[in-house]
Amino acid sequence: MSIAPNSHAAELKVIAGGSMTAVLNELGPQFERASGHKVAVQFGSTPQLIKLAASDTPFDLGVVPVEVFKDAGARERFATGPTIDIARVGYGVAIRAGAPKPDIGSAEALKQTLLKAQSIAMLPESAAGAYVMSVFAKLGIADELKPKIKVQATPPQIPQAVAKGDAEIAVFLTNVLIAPGVELAGPFPGELQQELVFSAAIATKTKEAEAAQAFISYLKTPASVAIIKAKGMNPG
Repeated sequence: MSIAPNSHAAELKVIAGGSMTAVLNELGPQFERASGHKVAVQFGSTPQLIKLAASDTPFDLGVVPVEVFKDAGARERFATGPTIDIARVGYGVAIRAGAPKPDIGSAEALKQTLLKAQSIAMLPESAAGAYVMSVFAKLGIADELKPKIKVQATPPQIPQAVAKGDAEIAVFLTNVLIAPGVELAGPFPGELQQELVFSAAIATKTKEAEAAQAFISYLKTPASVAIIKAKGMNPG
């Protein structure tokens, strides 16, 4: 997509979910080349993004988990009206490349795989992590798994922990688990599956509303949708 260069080159400050890192690290520079605007993205977990949005920290738009908009303090920092869904993705399990693939095809199979695992890499303090923890609870094994959890600081570090041998398996959003040195064992079985939705909205106090809207529109173009799919996510 070519964008008519704006006479005013904006410097967009974007806040985004950590699991959008691969997508936005590719699309951000492409948008810069097409538009002449600059894009600086600050990634964070859902609790971090809620705190950031609700603070006085200046930003122009967010591409964040929908859970951020459910917080009243954070929602006030975004323009009224509907948010724009950009991408969605479900949950799965990853193993070190070359390791035997465990059976996670049913709730009981997933339960047994989790109980047998020596260690589990994940990020509990996030919208995705909260859902994973709720699945552990639903399976009735939350207490047994607590000592096995290897907490990672950011989503990209989750598969890295498995690739390096610091954890036996990783449990998180499937797009995050598509990474060097690991293999996706598979998605959560249907009855336990859910998608995390990332939506975009312009900040109330932005002075770059036109450029922010251009970036959101860019994320919905066919070329961007193709990259979202290539990074293991579903568009919209």
